[in-house]
Amino acid sequence: QALATFDLPRSAPRLAAMSVPRGGLHTTLSDDELAELKATATALCAPGKGFLASDESAGPWLRAGNADAAKIPDTAENRAAYRALCFTTPGLSQYISGIILHWETLFQKDAEGRDMVDLIKSNGMLSGIKVDKGYDKLGLLGTEIGPLGHAETWCKGMDDLDKRCAEAYKQGARFAKWRNVLQIDPSKGLPSDLAIQECVHSLARYASTCQQNGLVPIVEPEIVPNGKHDVFVCAAVTEKVLAAQFAALRLHNVYLEGAVLKPNMVKNGLEGPEASTEVLARLTVQALMRTVPPAMPGIFFLSGDTPLGQDNEETATVNLNAMNALHPKLPWHLSFSYGKALQKNAIVTWMGKDENKAKAQQALLNRAKANSEATKGTYAKGSCASAGTAGNVAGSTGAY
Repeated sequence: QALATFDLPRSAPRLAAMSVPRGGLHTTLSDDELAELKATATALCAPGKGFLASDESAGPWLRAGNADAAKIPDTAENRAAYRALCFTTPGLSQYISGIILHWETLFQKDAEGRDMVDLIKSNGMLSGIKVDKGYDKLGLLGTEIGPLGHAETWCKGMDDLDKRCAEAYKQGARFAKWRNVLQIDPSKGLPSDLAIQECVHSLARYASTCQQNGLVPIVEPEIVPNGKHDVFVCAAVTEKVLAAQFAALRLHNVYLEGAVLKPNMVKNGLEGPEASTEVLARLTVQALMRTVPPAMPGIFFLSGDTPLGQDNEETATVNLNAMNALHPKLPWHLSFSYGKALQKNAIVTWMGKDENKAKAQQALLNRAKANSEATKGTYAKGSCASAGTAGNVAGSTGAY
């Protein structure tokens, strides 16, 4: 039976005429707008390059997981000094295509009065912006308490998202990020269908809003590793979530060629039986192959928390390297979007002292280069110095 039709009000946006770039996608965006999104996404997915996640709400040293670094005073001046150090690292654009910023940083200046976005642009990279406003631990009504110690959650920030996306584009941002969090606990049925649907539909709504404002959306449905589950439970949940995510993106008419994905790796729970790097790599790529359309140009992994006895920086690099070494021909750019897994050694080298700037920049460059090699499956384990596990402290509860 044919669906009923009706006349749209004169003020309502109408679908643009069909074209080859548009294909079967129902959208009000013009071919030029789609082309801009695709060009930005293509630049972000340049071979050998990934993202520096610099979108912490406070000093990134508070989430670096290092006891000594956590003592650095968290002041606006220190945050600006450290971020300017990172953004002006000579040669960083060889390995980093985009830098994700917090709202503060998007409008922040360095000590010399230069806009942070200009520092990034002049160093050959694109600026992105974190637009979610985090979640309330009170969570979704009636949902179970998960391994994070609170109910399943929903993310804030949708009400004024359109306005903030427009402001971010005007300031120089060309892509955005929104992170939703899901928890695993098989004994409680987590993640629940409610939490999954809330997660994927809010991400799809955010993605469509970004594209309406010229921003390439990073879609980030993060399944956190907290818990006692094994790697196969995570594989099943990841496949279920990603399948739902792409169905939601389709429902919201998101242009996949102008978007990228930031998923978790398929890992065992932090307190679960440890899976080998090869098993992790094979299950992760298998989950992606089963769920992610080849129209999406790039997948940028978050590193995720690791046990205190593991070196977060090295582990994240080795995991990514294994995926690309085992699967050298994939339909998308398989890369990294790391925060502390890129910055930890740089932070403990800097320690809030200007005289350590050059050495800290070199530490950041070295780890960025290591991850670039990992996107090609050529990284030699242990060849890049890291902060190691000495001084490790739980960092998951720090500011984000």
